Amino acid sequence: MGLSRRRIAVGAGALAVGAVALTIAAFGLARGAPSAAPPPAHHDAPAPRPAAPHDAPAPRPTAPAVAAATAPPGDTLVATTHGAIPGYPAPGQPSNATVPGSWFGYPSILPVVASQPGWLEVRLAQRPNGSTTWVQQSDVTLGDTPYAIVVNLATMHLTVFDGGTQILDFPAGLGAPDDPTPPGNYFMTMQYPPPGPGYGPFVLVTSDHSDTIADWENSGDAVIGIHGPIDSYDDSLIGTTGAAISHGCIRLHDADLAQLSVIPPGTPIDIVN
Repeated sequence: MGLSRRRIAVGAGALAVGAVALTIAAFGLARGAPSAAPPPAHHDAPAPRPAAPHDAPAPRPTAPAVAAATAPPGDTLVATTHGAIPGYPAPGQPSNATVPGSWFGYPSILPVVASQPGWLEVRLAQRPNGSTTWVQQSDVTLGDTPYAIVVNLATMHLTVFDGGTQILDFPAGLGAPDDPTPPGNYFMTMQYPPPGPGYGPFVLVTSDHSDTIADWENSGDAVIGIHGPIDSYDDSLIGTTGAAISHGCIRLHDADLAQLSVIPPGTPIDIVN
């Protein structure tokens, strides 16, 4: 069954292939395969205030509350930041972080994992893995994605869901024991053209980062990508059952990868054991 819907446009903005592209390109290579060129690149809500006694002064009027945001059943709410915006450890607390407006040239389109009136908790693309922060709803534009991806490290398969219904299932090449694909809850950050032969029609960049490699060939990071098999030998190893063959990246047969072209940024990717 093919993919049928698309709610969020793929992130705009040109990416200089050579930054994150080469980072993932090199990082996904098979052990023993020639290296690519070196790459240049939760929070508890505050406790409610006690009710004021009857003789207390009347509270000052406040701005109308913004309703908590929700997505349709089976969909994931996503937030596109209005440039760089402040992040907060919890709603109403002082800001302690800045959420970048873009990552490697692509806009920050982040899945929402919790909400309160006027506030959203979003996943972040940057290290450490699994990072989240709260942002003000007024600082983002909301949309949603019907898709979700699950990568099962035990079965070595990648499964796609549309509105909660499974629609695709593919064998996958995953990280070898020395450099395993890190499990956790992530998302697709961007899609960009293949940096070279073997990577298939495009690469889906995830918010997952290697736990065993901090800096892949002086790139400044080691980001997990979903891409093609690299070469015919590794393609044969993936076969119909999957294989542990990469430094952490997730590889698919080219024809399988091509069916993921409509997956938009912000789509959740859960990597499970």
